Amino acid sequence: MGMELSTDTAAAARHARFGKLPERIRIEDTVEGAKATAGGGENAYDPAASWKYYSCLALDLGL
Repeated sequence: MGMELSTDTAAAARHARFGKLPERIRIEDTVEGAKATAGGGENAYDPAASWKYYSCLALDLGL
């Protein structure tokens, strides 16, 4: 009988926590708009300057 009470208590706790679905999220709340800048802005890829950020362990060690 003690097992039934603990099982029922555990089932009630699970149902209280997981018994209903979460609230729906509107599409308007999930989308964020941002204006694009011409030319890509400061985060644009620059192939001429990409060597500044290149890292190679063999080159660093002089191998």
